[in-house]
Amino acid sequence: MAIFTGAGVAIVTPMKENGEVNYEQLERLVDYQIENGTDSIIICGTTGESSTLTEEEHSECIRTAIVRTNKRVPVVAGTGSNCTETAISLTKQAEKDGADAALIVTPYYNKATQNGLKAHYTAIAKSVDIPLVMYNVPSRTGCNIAPATAVDLAKNVDNIVAIKEASGNISQAALLMQLAEGCIDMYSGNDDQIVPLLSLGGVGVISVLSNVAPKETHDIVAKFLAGDVAGSRDLQLKAIPLINQLFCEVNPIPVKMALNLMGLQAGPLRMPLSEMEPEHTENLKKAMVEFGIKLAN
Repeated sequence: MAIFTGAGVAIVTPMKENGEVNYEQLERLVDYQIENGTDSIIICGTTGESSTLTEEEHSECIRTAIVRTNKRVPVVAGTGSNCTETAISLTKQAEKDGADAALIVTPYYNKATQNGLKAHYTAIAKSVDIPLVMYNVPSRTGCNIAPATAVDLAKNVDNIVAIKEASGNISQAALLMQLAEGCIDMYSGNDDQIVPLLSLGGVGVISVLSNVAPKETHDIVAKFLAGDVAGSRDLQLKAIPLINQLFCEVNPIPVKMALNLMGLQAGPLRMPLSEMEPEHTENLKKAMVEFGIKLAN
């Protein structure tokens, strides 16, 4: 059984103006997401600026999301690291705190070999009992999980059950699902490819778009899985201009700006990320309004 089916939000980590994590606003964002149809909370992923959180902040964000969600939807904790021992420590703590699953990004910068990836994921999986989602995002990490590697891990390690596929390579995703023969759940890691990956057998999306359009992102998946492929496709295509603006600068720069424009107080970014360029902000505002999102000002 899948950890979740549908649209999981790769939720931002809201910050105060002094740069501290705004845990109270994180609770409000969790409520907003669940009230608007999000199927899972994915906390401390790339969109959550996990790379600039201390380990203490990282675990506290995960605990906050788990407690606030209170079993209403599954919570998937981003606990990956380019250090295997750090990933094990974070994942063990997330399991202790009640996470339903963990999202483990490939080791960035180290650029592990395929054998290294197998050893990395196996070591983390064997340290806990909760299910793991592998996170394949080569554009960020410089490291790609080959389809054969993902399938080998899923077939040989009981609690490696899913992959967030964000390579952008549809051919790779197709090969993965062909080799898997049903042994792995695939989530789209790209908002502009939700429908294509669902058509290959995917079960949902881990989404940046869901931060600002939770209901619509949920509906893209729900309609497809209910057999309304045309309705799903139409929603996907309608969202493309907004998705393009949400990625016109490095994620999560635009999505935090979008939330601030909606009055949802995502706050500033942590360096080395910088605030959005004014021209890009205007383009984002236009795309949000055209999509039907109400701005606070």
